[in-house]
Formats: sequence, C-alpha cells, structure tokens
Amino acid sequence: MGLISFLGFTLLVAGIAWWSTRGTDEDSSDGYFLAGRSLTAGVIAGSLLLTNLSTEQIVGLNGQAYTEGILVMAWETLAAMAIVVTAIFLLPRYLKGGLTTIPQFLERRYDTTTKSITSGLFLSGYVVVLLPIVLYSGAVAFSAMFNLPELLGVSKTTSLWVCVWGIGIIGSIYAVFGGLKAVAVSDTINAVGLLIGGLLIPFFGLAYIGEGSVMEGLSKLMATNPEKFNSIGDSTASVPFATIFTGMMLVQLFYWGTNQAIIQRALGAKNLKEGQKGLMLAGFIKVLGPLVVVLPGIIAYHIFEGSLLVPDEAYPRLVAKVLPAGLVGFFAAVLFGAILSSFNSALNSSVTLFGVDIYKEYINKDATEKQIVKAGKTFGIGLAILAMFIAPAIANAPEGLFGYLQEVNGCYSIPIFTIIIVGYLTKYVPAIAAKIAIGLGVVLYSLSQFVLKPNMVASALADARTSGITDAAALSDIEKLAYPHFLHVMAILFVMNVLIMLVIGMLKPRTEEYVQAYTEQVDITPWKYVNQTGIAITVIVISIYAYFS
Repeated sequence: MGLISFLGFTLLVAGIAWWSTRGTDEDSSDGYFLAGRSLTAGVIAGSLLLTNLSTEQIVGLNGQAYTEGILVMAWETLAAMAIVVTAIFLLPRYLKGGLTTIPQFLERRYDTTTKSITSGLFLSGYVVVLLPIVLYSGAVAFSAMFNLPELLGVSKTTSLWVCVWGIGIIGSIYAVFGGLKAVAVSDTINAVGLLIGGLLIPFFGLAYIGEGSVMEGLSKLMATNPEKFNSIGDSTASVPFATIFTGMMLVQLFYWGTNQAIIQRALGAKNLKEGQKGLMLAGFIKVLGPLVVVLPGIIAYHIFEGSLLVPDEAYPRLVAKVLPAGLVGFFAAVLFGAILSSFNSALNSSVTLFGVDIYKEYINKDATEKQIVKAGKTFGIGLAILAMFIAPAIANAPEGLFGYLQEVNGCYSIPIFTIIIVGYLTKYVPAIAAKIAIGLGVVLYSLSQFVLKPNMVASALADARTSGITDAAALSDIEKLAYPHFLHVMAILFVMNVLIMLVIGMLKPRTEEYVQAYTEQVDITPWKYVNQTGIAITVIVISIYAYFS
C-alpha cells in the first residue's frame, strides 16, 4: 500500500509539473534557466523551502537534537534572518542587473576570470559534496522506510545503489529536461505535502507521550527533559552560542543570499515585489522549521529514553513508532519529494552555471540560446551520472553528515561570499583582489580544517590518554575544544580576506568607478511591507531565543 501511494503521489506531481510548463519557452536561457522570469511568491517560497529541506536536515538535525536538544535550531531560525537580508539588500540588486547566475555579477564587477573561478567552485562543490550527500542520505532514509533490502531480497548495499540511481534518474528528468519551472512547480506541491507530513510526526509524537493529548504531551516533554530546551550551547556543543555572532550568520547569508541553487528561485521572480514576498513567506515558514527538524529528535529522546546508540536513527525510528500505518505511504512520498527537490535543484543550478558561464564563455562564444540550453542539458546528464557513482562511495563518511556537509562547504562558501559582499559595498576594489581572496580563502580554510585540525586534535587526545583520561565523554569534550569551531574559523578568514581586498583596493584601485547597470528586464518596485515584515521576522527569532535561553 505504501509503495502504491508513493508512486501515485510522485506521478501526480510529475503530471502537474509537465502541465504547468507547456507554455514556457524552454529553448531560451530565461525560459529554461529562470522559468521565463514568471515565478510568483507562493512558488518561490515553496521551491526555496523544498530545495533547502531534505533528508540530511530532517534526519541529521533531528539526530543532533536527540543528542543536544533545541540549541541546534540555530540552523533553522537564523536562516529566517538571512532571508530577510537577502530580500531587502541583495535581491533588488540582482534583479536590477538582470542576472541569471551570481557569477554573472562577478564578471561585471571584476572580470571574466573571477566569474569562471567562482562557477568552477560552485560546480565542484555540487558534484563532490552536495549532490552525492543528498543522494546518499535520501537513499538510506528511503531504503529504511520501506525496508527495501527485505522487500527486494537484496543486500543493504544493493538497495542503496537502487535508491541512489532511482532518485538520481527521476531528479535528472525534472531538472535537466524540465528546466527551473518544472523544478519550482514540483517543489511547491511537495512543500505543501512535506509541511503537512512533517508536522504530523511531532503531533503524533506528542500525542503518544500525552496519551492522546498533544498539549499534555508537550508539558510532560518539557518538564521531564528541561536540559533539552536550552537554546544556549556551550563551547563543546555542535553550535556554541558564540558562533551565532561569527560564522553562523556568514554561512546563512551565503546560503540564502548567494548560493546559486537557492537564489535562482528568486532570480526567476516576475518582479521584485513577488520575489520579496516569496522570500519573506519562506522566512516566516523557516521560523517554524524546528517543529519539523528539531522537536521530533527531542520527542524521540524521551520516548526511547536516550537508548539509541546511533542518533541519526532517532527520526526514522520515531516515524515507525508513532505514525499510523495508513499515513506511512503518504509520508514516504513527500519525503521522497524533499530528497528529489534538493537533488534536482542543485543539478538545475549546475546546468545553468555551465551553460551560461562556461559553455558560452569558453567553448562556443557564438552559441545561440538553443545551443546553450542543449549544452547545459548534456552537461547535467553527465554530472548526474557522476554524482550517482560517487554517492554510494560516501557510505563510510564521518558521523554527523549534516555537520560534515556544513564544514566541507566552507571551502568555497566563505571565499565566494567575501568577494560578492566587497563587490557590492565598494566601487574601486580591483579584480586581482577578488582572485587573491578566493585563492587564500580556499587554501587557508582547507589547511585549517583538513591538516591543522586533525593534527591538533590527535595530539590533544594523545596527551589526554597519556594523562590517564579514558572516559569517552571527557575525550569527546577534549576533541571539541582542541581546535576552534569551524564557524569561528570561517569568520576569521572572512574578516582577513575582506581586509586584504580593501588594502589592495587602496593600493591598486580600479581606474573607473563600478556602476551597476539597470537592465529593466523586470519591475524592481519593492513590496511596500518588506521592511515591516523583515522587522517582524527578526523580532520573532530573537524572542524564541530569549524564551528558551
């Protein structure tokens, strides 16, 4: 029954997505890459949320919440504030310039080489980190939900490969052959399903604890586990409170304001007003994110009495425990939609970056719109196949897949964010400054996290054991304190690279002041309530932290 409802829901979404894209010119860059610049607020918000929310968050963050409690909500609630900044500050500039990709701005502000380097960094991050991890985490969750090894009579490894290729092929069809509009429409439908399905888990979980009463269950949960409802993380937490004021906001601003896979939805807005309304709607919903990706982990801790040895099992075990059998098929279908969304959104953005920033620039300068789209599709197919081969190979990745993903992304996120911010806030910093900042950012962060950190942690643990410390919890704390948190490292490198760029700008400024052109492709009249809405979201986020502190 579960497989039937899964297939039915998936085919329904595919049919609606196909129907909605019939009138879009998929042979033009704007039509294929930006949905003909026709996206409205609801579609933008739904697509943003589904692109962001996938199994590495639903399973990973709930696993962290199982261990640490509500403090990991920082990844969700602070995202709302970053979305506000994007809507008010960045989006008007993007739409004014008629951008299809973020690297296009870097070409205008700096030079073509800077644009190409940035596109290459985005693409390498997608194919080596993001796409394979989304495929792998999705395959693991889906295989476990339907118990596919037993159902198909195959090994866990074979089941993993089947799921990876199933998700990859279906996601590729959406992203490569349907363009952004097909991705955005399917995301919107899946977003509604995921919100409903995601909220059902804490609802039934609290009802289980409260013996039928949700409010009684919530009261009992908070009274029994007060330590899980402290939003202030200490220095050994996965999100120490101090990181909120350093690298956390930088990561959030990069992700929601400059990451091509995310911001491409807002770039496809029919006008600035719709784009800002869509972002603000996503921001409001993001504030509710902890109900889906944090609270279930705490509920699981209470129900299983902290007995689970693998925290990432908390969410799927809770689903199996509290969700009525008749709803399992529906929930599996919307979860599959979330997995699919993150994959096809990143893939569609990769196709866009290659077609617009690399193929047109270096391979065929005289390419027509149709040729650019065709080249992008061909590249997308190859990229998807490569990601599908890489995904099963990360089965032995470090524990805490979500945290690992965030740490590795720092190799390219902060360098790119640095040159974009300096590019918008200054007018005379030259292209050579951007190239130096990108190079230093990538090299120094990589050395810090993958050379210095392992050596210092190993040395600290060795000293601890020599001193007779053998307690696992004590050793874990020593490991966490042996080296600065990666979010602090990001902030340090961000400030350093900004200063380097400003110094170069003073010593060797551009000969002419940079002035952003206005392409008039869309109306950039702002939404009249954008500032008030942004303030409201910010107040809500601060209030949540104050309440749980």
